[in-house]
Amino acid sequence: MPTLLLVRHGRSTANTSGLLAGRTPGVELEELGAAQAAALPDRLAALPLAAAVHSPLERCRQTLAPLAAARPELPLHTDERIGECDYGDWTGRKLAELNEEPLMATVQQHPSAAAFPGGETMRGMQTRAVEAVREWNERIEREHGPDAAYLMCSHGDIIKSLVADALGMHLDLFQRIHVEPCSVTAIRYTSLRPFLLRLGDTGDLASLAPREADAVRGAPQAGDDGAVVGGGA
Repeated sequence: MPTLLLVRHGRSTANTSGLLAGRTPGVELEELGAAQAAALPDRLAALPLAAAVHSPLERCRQTLAPLAAARPELPLHTDERIGECDYGDWTGRKLAELNEEPLMATVQQHPSAAAFPGGETMRGMQTRAVEAVREWNERIEREHGPDAAYLMCSHGDIIKSLVADALGMHLDLFQRIHVEPCSVTAIRYTSLRPFLLRLGDTGDLASLAPREADAVRGAPQAGDDGAVVGGGA
């Protein structure tokens, strides 16, 4: 099955203002975020990509714009299921203020029970994102083969929930995961289990490119159906 590269959008104006942007329209990348997005094509240069899928929100579109310009042949798709969590009445409020809300303790310690007033549950957020990935995995494999890689540009909580699913972690543990703006998280899906290859990587990604069969003298690689005993090369 394919390898999925999860890219969090670059740093946004809401990130620097300490706001919970949620689905607020018009939230864009700030100066550093734009620079992070501009560096993305070089970071991904060694990786053949079958497609790029993104959240409908502007900050994700802006993050992928330099990559789309560098690879005009790359198919781009929008999928609302990997859009930001609907934080409801919390949307647009300052995080410092939200920390005083009783619900924040649930969000931090028991997120599977968290339901945002006027918004969605965190369980529902994870469910829709996982369904999107499963469907895209099948489509990419059907159209491009089992060794294909594709990209999804999404949001912090979405990516964290997908990592938790890949690791078999309960959603209540997903707050232990952290992904930086414009970081890349790589998950290779197989017929037996997913393998987490990168988490929140902000550096070089060339080693994720497909390897020759005998690259390490026939040794299995992380992401083959079997785990690599001893940690791998």
